[in-house]
Amino acid sequence: MTVKTRFAPSPTGYLHIGGARTALFSWLYARKHGGVFVLRIEDTDLERSTTESVQAILDGMEWLGLDYDEGPHYQTERFNRYRKVIDQLLGEGKAYRCYCSRERLDALRQEQQARKEKPRYDGHCRNLSAPPAPDAPHVIRFRNPREGHVVIDDRVRGRVVIGNSELDDLIIARTDGSPTYNFTVVVDDMDMGITHVIRGDDHLNNTPRQINILEALGVEPPVYAHVPMILGEDGKRLSKRHGAVGVMSYRDQGYLPEAVVNYLVRLGWSHGDQEIFTREEMIRYFDIADINASASSLNLSKLNWLNQHYMKEMDPAVVAQHLRWHMEQIGIDPDAGGPALKDVVVAQRERARTLVEMARNSVFFYRAPEAYDEKAARKNLNAEALPVLEALRGRLAEVQPWEPGALHQAVIEVGESMGLKLGKVAQPLRVSLAGGPVSPPIDVTLALLGRESSLSRLDRAIDWIRDAEPA
Repeated sequence: MTVKTRFAPSPTGYLHIGGARTALFSWLYARKHGGVFVLRIEDTDLERSTTESVQAILDGMEWLGLDYDEGPHYQTERFNRYRKVIDQLLGEGKAYRCYCSRERLDALRQEQQARKEKPRYDGHCRNLSAPPAPDAPHVIRFRNPREGHVVIDDRVRGRVVIGNSELDDLIIARTDGSPTYNFTVVVDDMDMGITHVIRGDDHLNNTPRQINILEALGVEPPVYAHVPMILGEDGKRLSKRHGAVGVMSYRDQGYLPEAVVNYLVRLGWSHGDQEIFTREEMIRYFDIADINASASSLNLSKLNWLNQHYMKEMDPAVVAQHLRWHMEQIGIDPDAGGPALKDVVVAQRERARTLVEMARNSVFFYRAPEAYDEKAARKNLNAEALPVLEALRGRLAEVQPWEPGALHQAVIEVGESMGLKLGKVAQPLRVSLAGGPVSPPIDVTLALLGRESSLSRLDRAIDWIRDAEPA
């Protein structure tokens, strides 16, 4: 048997972080078993589904590197197929037309609630011999078994047994003929040969209904694994108040997709005490049986730690590809002049937790500071620093070749000649170059800026001090 899993989001918003984890688990299981991973867009909610949301899902999947073997399939393109299966169920007596009005159903619900009963359809039209009128509006309901039980051998939750007496006759087609969620899911899983359904445990209540429809169609149900929800750091259900809950917002905040995937896989799954996994290790070690049955909580400090790890350990050229997007968001074109981005990554990766932070800290490499940090300038760009900067300007102009070793030696020589510690020389130079008190090591900073830009910025700082100091 070929393992076949699917990820089936509804395009009514962004790709939620919980949905992304479900997609990852489904992707890993298919890859581990040499199977097939399917992307299905469940867009039958015509009022809420949008093309923008579809694109957000596709973008999120691509950014995370979760490639799919089939799809994306769209349910709105399969309506004729759903109608054919509904007609089949009607013809076999496994579904029926229900003519109950909204008023009758509302009254029924109120009566049941008054008796403290679970609201459910009472089967009024289940054995109706004829419609009230030839063109009477109606829905179509699945004729759910009245006896017996549905047994779900869930790979995460264990055995779950639901009595058929607890289930009513589910609507599978609305008055306008459009199919309902629980029905389209069944037909899709059947037609696409899905063998394993890994999804959030909020779908567990739907599973017995879907199993009964599958069995009515003569199809063996897939293996189910219902994954617990993700909670916020406060232990409450994840929502917008917890910050980033959409996948692409993690990109916007400067996280690498490799870090987010590593973070997601550890939300409810483990392999011993290992925290950091390559993609290959995730595929090799992943097993549904190792998914925790209890809910997981976000831990952004761990995500920050992972992100910094990947920023430091990944190929700088790959990190640079992601950094480029963030530089462009703040108006920097790395190709318009300045150092190679991969060299900036190497210089900055020890002192940034996110790509946003790295990008902001690196603007000065591509654009001369418009103004100096006030506190840093007051401390480092003053009359005391003027002769130091003038000496540096003269010595650095002589450096050949313009590379870190020679630049470092030049700065050391200026300090020694003036009887100053390195900090008294390097810090005024740093503020002159970067506009503030923070940059990579001064020799690396000089090398990345290049001779022309470095000397030009030194000239500007010297002039600024002269203009600021009284004659």
